[in-house]
Amino acid sequence: MTHAVELPVENTDARPSALRALPQRCKLCGVEQDAAPVAICEHCLGPLEPLYSPDRRLPSRATIESRATSLWRYREWLPFDWSGVADDALPDVLSPDTGFTPLVHAPRLAERLGVARAWIKNDAVSHPTLSFKDRVVSTAINAARSFGLDTVGCASTGNLANAVAAHAARAAMQAWIFIPEDLEEGKVIGTLVYGPNLVRVRGHYDDVNRLCAQLADRFGWGIVNVNLRGYYGEGSKTMAFEIAEQLGWRLPDAVLAPMAGGSLLTKLRRGFSEFAEAGLVEGELPRMYGAQAEGCAPIVRLFESGGAALVPETPHTIARSIAIGNPADGAFAVKAMRDSRGSAQKVSDEALVEGIRVLAQTTGIFTETAGGVTVAAALALAANGHFRRGDEIVLCITGNGLKTTDAVRDALPAAPLVNAKVREVAALVAERDGGGPGLGARR
Repeated sequence: MTHAVELPVENTDARPSALRALPQRCKLCGVEQDAAPVAICEHCLGPLEPLYSPDRRLPSRATIESRATSLWRYREWLPFDWSGVADDALPDVLSPDTGFTPLVHAPRLAERLGVARAWIKNDAVSHPTLSFKDRVVSTAINAARSFGLDTVGCASTGNLANAVAAHAARAAMQAWIFIPEDLEEGKVIGTLVYGPNLVRVRGHYDDVNRLCAQLADRFGWGIVNVNLRGYYGEGSKTMAFEIAEQLGWRLPDAVLAPMAGGSLLTKLRRGFSEFAEAGLVEGELPRMYGAQAEGCAPIVRLFESGGAALVPETPHTIARSIAIGNPADGAFAVKAMRDSRGSAQKVSDEALVEGIRVLAQTTGIFTETAGGVTVAAALALAANGHFRRGDEIVLCITGNGLKTTDAVRDALPAAPLVNAKVREVAALVAERDGGGPGLGARR
């Protein structure tokens, strides 16, 4: 699916300078507070989330379809005040062209999984940095501007670093980005090119995240996945909205997603529910399945234990983009899987590398390690009888394989080297075909 890119329009006196962020409410105790760059309830330390007015006017299918193909076509479910904005207008929004990635039919993968239909929600081609993190940064950076912040930042395992650096550069904002010291070179380069302040930190992601929480307080920066987390997470819902619309306003039977902090799977469940509550879609809410690498699978282990308390882990996996040992939304992700009658699956590093290859060789999509985890988990779940023959399933692929080429380099065959002679290629063809005549007679 292709569409024209709508470039941002310069500010004019007739347009507002920024969106107004919504107030928030504690997810645990329900206390409400004014809009602010704060993510933790001061009363119970629970997470805050945007408070939407139950009386707000929601669009019809036709109205949504008439809008530009970006995540902002679902604006009424995003954490800003849209009162007084016409259905066909869009205020001065930062990153106005992110979202609406392809939903790719995958019949060969469906055959491998033993289901009726399989689809790939392909955020490996998300604009502009080739991962679903573009969605969450789009909402977070608009929240930052609504609060008058001129500096944004993040703690990141790679994809978020890329996204914050790119979106901040486009918005002419300063960016301070903090990453674990051993991040893949491709993701480091894919961040540095945008000119941010990039800092490597000794330790794992959880060490980096703790540091960023302190820095947000010390410098008053908008750390997108710390003090702006309530607004940031809402961008993930748009992946669910797009899946439903691209399937013809109906819901799939099952959805699989990788889990790092647990927010994506939780917000996917929320997105499907919100569209169902608005009467926009047909079908029952899908079963939700979450995937993690075996070397960092605290959410999967919590699901398997049947308990309520998550046990933090020290990551040991090549799937660095989802290697979060103490996931903030882990318990909520478990609840989403349990409530939807889904499940959780962990896979080895060897299996995730094979998952990358399976996806590439059945769909033509090259994914990074998190996507390999998702595909490998789908294959394991299928083998264990979690899918029905008539199921229609969606796999959420969240990042591009060009960012983690080292993960598959040693698993791929070497390309043969020949002279520029037909007979040498003919020998290769004959070898591939089992020793047949091939093109050996030709010169």
